[in-house]
Amino acid sequence: MMDLDRMKVTPRDQQVLDLLVQGCSNKEIAGQLSISPRTVKQHLRTLFLRAGIREGRKRVRLATAAFEKAEVKS
Repeated sequence: MMDLDRMKVTPRDQQVLDLLVQGCSNKEIAGQLSISPRTVKQHLRTLFLRAGIREGRKRVRLATAAFEKAEVKS
């Protein structure tokens, strides 16, 4: 399991992650945050690298970790 508390996650990264967890596409995330889809991809790429994720398919692991963290806070 991934420990998001040990990763550096900026407030904007967290917004992107929250929308990813909700099932939003990059385009939907971009629209909601008023940023470009390319910027969304860059946030995700940076998060994946910090999390040690080298393959796009593993983004679900990052989303799951973010979801579990959100559940603990509720």
